[in-house]
Amino acid sequence: MKLALFELMRMNRICRMVLATCLGSFILVIFYFQIMRRNPFGMDICCRKGTRSPLQELYDPTQMEYSSLALIHQGRRDQVADTCRVASASSRKRRVLTPADLRHLVVDEDHEMIYCYVPKVACTNWKRVMMVLTGRGKYSDPMEIPANEAHVPSNLKTLNHYSIQEINHRLKNYMKFLFVREPFERLVSAYRNKFTRKYNTSFHKRYGTKIIRRQRKNATQEALRNGDSVKFEEFVAYLIDPHTQKEEPFNEHWQTVYSLCHPCHIHYDIIGKYETLEEDSNYILRLAGMGDYLKFPTYTKSTRTTDEMTAEFFQNISSEHQTQLYELYRLDYLMFNYSVPTYLKLE
Repeated sequence: MKLALFELMRMNRICRMVLATCLGSFILVIFYFQIMRRNPFGMDICCRKGTRSPLQELYDPTQMEYSSLALIHQGRRDQVADTCRVASASSRKRRVLTPADLRHLVVDEDHEMIYCYVPKVACTNWKRVMMVLTGRGKYSDPMEIPANEAHVPSNLKTLNHYSIQEINHRLKNYMKFLFVREPFERLVSAYRNKFTRKYNTSFHKRYGTKIIRRQRKNATQEALRNGDSVKFEEFVAYLIDPHTQKEEPFNEHWQTVYSLCHPCHIHYDIIGKYETLEEDSNYILRLAGMGDYLKFPTYTKSTRTTDEMTAEFFQNISSEHQTQLYELYRLDYLMFNYSVPTYLKLE
């Protein structure tokens, strides 16, 4: 009787061990498929590095691998915070953001990141990268995505599509980043792209005709009709005209970063620069655990707007107009630590 009871207990113990082993294996299988379902690259890539979010990776003091870059970005965050404090102290206006203000903030749920895109600061390539990150395997090579497809709004989800509660949760827990560029270099790049390229007829019609009508005396009927011959001096005069901003906000291609991404309301964890684009971009991808699988596109366009080219465009701008234009973009210069260009003759 005792022997039979002992044997029964032993068999019961064995059954529990087998059940535990099987259940453990089953849980591991479920866990594995959960990881693979979150992974946007399919079965060839395991998962992002570790189990920590990019935000945790960025602010982990034990991560010596990125220490020099971490210090650089801390300095950039401090510069923005200092500028915002000064601007807030000198302004009586207090503004609360609305969902409409968040249209430029692209959300990556899988990697818990938010990217505020700024036109003329590599935003086409960064949108391509975000499509790869959020595409769940639909895309693998950013440069295989056509540029026009990268700008289709439905291909990326922006923060304004969430509820207030969901917005606050993501702003608190996701790593937020943006890229900036020397303000006048970006401005000249926007002018060259939108007003000197024959294919941009929509900009010629919407803005070119208006600029020529306001700023050009004795304009021909053809110029008024086509709007495809806007001079840079006329473009600058249009921007500094008080009537322009009263009429409607600046177009996103020449709107300030301050107004597009609201850095005094939203705490950005990474502030990338166009001048260090590749280094900053790949740093972000490493923080997201994707550095071994995805690199930021590195090709260089020969037509890229440079500082020397920007200086040439400003040669025919009066010192009065230069000063007024600088005032429009002054916060971007201060906030992102860009020096006043040496070619300017400010009053």
